[in-house]
Amino acid sequence: MGNMLKFNSVGDYNIFNNNETLHPLVSVVDLSKANPRSGSRMYFGFYTIFLKEVKCGDIVYGRNTYDYQEGTLVFLAPGQVAGVNSNGEMYQPKGYALVFHPDLIHGTSLGRRINDYTFFTYDTREALHLSERERQIVMDYLSKISYELQHAIDKHSKKLIASNIELLLDYCVRFYDRQFITREHVYKGVLERFEQLLNDYFESDKSQNLGLPSVAYCAGELNLSANYFGDLVKKETGKTAQEYIQAKIINIAKERIFDLKKSVGQVAGELGFKYPAHFTRLFKQRVGITPNEYRMQN
Repeated sequence: MGNMLKFNSVGDYNIFNNNETLHPLVSVVDLSKANPRSGSRMYFGFYTIFLKEVKCGDIVYGRNTYDYQEGTLVFLAPGQVAGVNSNGEMYQPKGYALVFHPDLIHGTSLGRRINDYTFFTYDTREALHLSERERQIVMDYLSKISYELQHAIDKHSKKLIASNIELLLDYCVRFYDRQFITREHVYKGVLERFEQLLNDYFESDKSQNLGLPSVAYCAGELNLSANYFGDLVKKETGKTAQEYIQAKIINIAKERIFDLKKSVGQVAGELGFKYPAHFTRLFKQRVGITPNEYRMQN
């Protein structure tokens, strides 16, 4: 895909796409105004939301690719690199991008909540697929933000723009909840595979060699990003992925504690705890008594 293009400012990205810069920190970019181009890798120094309306090559993010469909939203956080693989062919970009710099949202409700929108760190294969009605809602908010950008900047501008971005993102949370249900077939069996992954992990010597399984490790083994995996588990079970792993550890610990040939410290080591005190602390938090007390009572 050639050399990487770097966009550190909203203005840089507007120039690249032949769009006027109406505000230095935020823009609704009409990608159809851009010149035809071939695929390239791009670095974004700001939050970016792409609404892709037609297929225009495969987006590349990390080692994975995602084939865009009509009405697809992709979210990028500052510092991420993405790009389009057009196999060397020229294409005409279409659709829209909402880009906003972190400085825009400092001191706002959105600034305080931005890390709650975990989809900014989803992988591109976990993009949001919109229904026609959902697409219209997205376009309505882009239109409202565009209206504010065309209005002379005044004391209300920052609040109104940030509030509209926040409402758009809140709708996207709802749309993702819908997608977890309607695209269930895509992730059918994830929980079953997660459970089997943990069983295999603790039945092997991985826990002793690698330590406790992390959410990131489990997500990677299941070919999902950590945040998407965590949100999926939370949606299906009501528990965070970390809570699910800890519950599994405690259930296995309860069985192994009954082997009187092993000390509590040995059980902790087998499970992957570096320090027995950490195991005892977690066990007491979860069960209400220490491992030794549980062994004596049973």
